[in-house]
Amino acid sequence: MILPQLLWRFVQHRDDPEFYRMQAVDAIGWIEEAGVAVGPGTRVLDLGCGHGVFGGELRRRGCSVTFADEQNHLLPEYRDQPFVAVNLDRDRLDRLALTGFDLVICSNVLEHLAKPEAFLSQADGLLAPGGRFYLSWTNWLSPWGGHEFSPWHYLGPRLGPAIHDQLGKTRFHRPGTNLFMTSIGGILRHLREATDLRLTRRAPRYYPEFWFLLHLPVAREFLAWNCALLLARRADRTGSGSPGATPPGTSIPASTAP
Repeated sequence: MILPQLLWRFVQHRDDPEFYRMQAVDAIGWIEEAGVAVGPGTRVLDLGCGHGVFGGELRRRGCSVTFADEQNHLLPEYRDQPFVAVNLDRDRLDRLALTGFDLVICSNVLEHLAKPEAFLSQADGLLAPGGRFYLSWTNWLSPWGGHEFSPWHYLGPRLGPAIHDQLGKTRFHRPGTNLFMTSIGGILRHLREATDLRLTRRAPRYYPEFWFLLHLPVAREFLAWNCALLLARRADRTGSGSPGATPPGTSIPASTAP
């Protein structure tokens, strides 16, 4: 469980690059536990890359990484790396020649999209046969759903931020503009019913040992600080990518998943 270390790091240094690197290292370990190869020869897309910390950690492991975001805010050490400008709410991914990746990373992006379902409906085209899509986001009803104005978000997208503002605190996120109300159940339903992606693994990102929480409707919306999913194309018939025993948190078949 990495949550205590993240909280301590945040208290001391806020969200500096090391804070995000810790998240990336932990997430990569979870991906590898599912039998996904991460190393030389792995073609990776860091989608919604921000400063590029997650993709940078994959580069250290020998992966070939393409960074993509609406604007290039990569750290100086990654500025010479392949970068594609993309707006996930407006752009058709199939028109950007973003395809054939063994691993797609979309970390802490979904809650900032006005149309997350439309994005997910075309995301399978990013993957090569046998590829995996790592999706994680902070759902609205989680303890950090309002980001910097949490826990006031539990009072709603209007009243919550207003109370935060009255306390004289600044905030970057504005509901309906760059932060949107998402639910785990809603995203799982959309993936099952309206996409060509299938779920192979799920867990609360910062405490994956409690993967079973993601199988509890309603409760998971409050108990999962951040939801992490590992997805594959439905067209692939390679299983979950895990040799031998099925790892904890692997989903039941998509046709019956809650």
